[in-house]
Amino acid sequence: MSPAPRGIEVVCEHVSKAFEGGRISALEDVTLEIAAGEFVALTGRSGCGKSTLLNLIGALDLPDGGTISVGGRSLTDVADLAAYRARTVGFVFQFHYLIPTLSALWNVQVPMIGVVPSPRERESRARALIAEVGLADRADDRPGVMSGGERQRVAIARALANHPALLLADEPTGALDSSTGASVLTLLREVREQYGMTILMVTNDDDVAHTADRIVRMRDGMLTSVTPGAAPQSG
Repeated sequence: MSPAPRGIEVVCEHVSKAFEGGRISALEDVTLEIAAGEFVALTGRSGCGKSTLLNLIGALDLPDGGTISVGGRSLTDVADLAAYRARTVGFVFQFHYLIPTLSALWNVQVPMIGVVPSPRERESRARALIAEVGLADRADDRPGVMSGGERQRVAIARALANHPALLLADEPTGALDSSTGASVLTLLREVREQYGMTILMVTNDDDVAHTADRIVRMRDGMLTSVTPGAAPQSG
């Protein structure tokens, strides 16, 4: 079993983001704090800015104004954002984005290339993670012969490959039926309990959102309400 990383605090202060030369405002003066080890659901209608905020926290894009700090360090002070994404953040998307020509085992190893020098360690870690998400017998299969839920489980194993302190999940159940989606949510909760990581999950589904510790609602690029949940659990 991999060692449990500690979760990491995320602080967004007065964050703004616009597109098309400023004509389309995606985020307006967003301030949000996520405690280390907390599981937060970010919800609201499509186009309200949820995924934009997630992408900014994951350093897939940069804000136009305000600051985002992860683990007490502003992302504007991080010289190598690629290394931040590789070592601190794990990403799970609505569509798994697995490489179709690679087996599950190799898909999980891809994020470790350049981070974990030993091929033997990469393979060992990948096999352990695939077993952890319940797919030990599918390690050598390619995504094309897997169900949607199995592919998403592989994607979660891939997101855990470098022991991230922060897991960002963008509509992780959006492409799944309700039963399969429920099993993926159960897996995410188990992952948080075991590894102690911080999770921020974007969803349009209120039932999905209520599986988190806290629900943050957005509308038209702004936070509109925060619903307290259970106390966050740290690893």
